[in-house]
Amino acid sequence: MPASPFALSPVPPTQLDSLYNAHRGWLAHWLQRRLGNAFDAADLAQDTFARLLAGSPAQPQTPALRAPKAYLATIAKHLLINHLRRRSLEQAWLCALAEVPEQHAPSAEQQAEILQALQAVDAMLDGLKPKVRTVFIMAQIEGYPYAEIAAQLGISERSVKRHMAEALTECVLLA
Repeated sequence: MPASPFALSPVPPTQLDSLYNAHRGWLAHWLQRRLGNAFDAADLAQDTFARLLAGSPAQPQTPALRAPKAYLATIAKHLLINHLRRRSLEQAWLCALAEVPEQHAPSAEQQAEILQALQAVDAMLDGLKPKVRTVFIMAQIEGYPYAEIAAQLGISERSVKRHMAEALTECVLLA
């Protein structure tokens, strides 16, 4: 079986430097075309290379250099999706906040804490299996009873309870 183009192996710092120098510009441009913003693109490009170093500062891990662009693009794509989700969530929060009368608006510190909590919940939901996430949202956000969820999804009420238990376990771990 051929070696994966994404296999990780220790890389000497000089090789990591050359990988960064050879691909940073291309990656920033690739991200800028998708974002339309050079500053965010540069940040995400930096974050992409930071992910390569995340394993251990003493032993940086980077892909075998057979397909560095594909590997970097894969990492960057995941970071881009997370960035766009955070931006969308923040925009929804700002729209909801605009509806609150000024005298009832939370302080700037409270707003930041609420946004951080919303992002944590979003990340937790994103980590759930699709059916578990659907059950959790239907029960906790939309307020459906378990029997109704089971009927709409074509699963047993026992499965709904099992999915809820899994989602709630993730919530507890998040807290």
